[in-house]
Amino acid sequence: MDPYLTLGIALIALGFVLMAAELFLGTGFVAFSVGLACVALGTALSFFVDLFTGLCTMLAVFVLLPLATVAGLWLWPRTPAGRQLMLTDSAGDATVEALPGNKDLESFRGRVGRSLSYLRPAGAVDFDGRRVDCMTEGGMVPPDTPVRCVDVREGKVIVRPLQSPNISDLETAQFP
Repeated sequence: MDPYLTLGIALIALGFVLMAAELFLGTGFVAFSVGLACVALGTALSFFVDLFTGLCTMLAVFVLLPLATVAGLWLWPRTPAGRQLMLTDSAGDATVEALPGNKDLESFRGRVGRSLSYLRPAGAVDFDGRRVDCMTEGGMVPPDTPVRCVDVREGKVIVRPLQSPNISDLETAQFP
């Protein structure tokens, strides 16, 4: 076997090992950079054997490198360095809906209230003497309009006006 090819394959293998070691050691991309340089140098050395060997080596690296990257990204959150950097759901039910304040907002679903301010689309609504920050489904709602809570999403009370707008008023309206 040609010494250039042997050295090239060894450098490529060392490069892949160094890039994989970056996942476990967390060296600040030093091992990854050195590994990538080893792969590039090993691929370049394979061209000293002949053009066909160099092209085959380069094709193999272009196929194996993305596969190794996907495998590494799948494996990384399971490594000690990855577990320190990845956000996990440690409580099991630590979702927005499970927060204590948001459970209280669920009691407004289906209830009727009165807007205290303009809802453009956010504003204040009075539900039986309790002032709640709400959002409309899109349109602007004037004060003192009866509204119904149609949904509670991500800690936000979504309301809809109870009365539908009169289209005939728009026909006679004078716009500046």
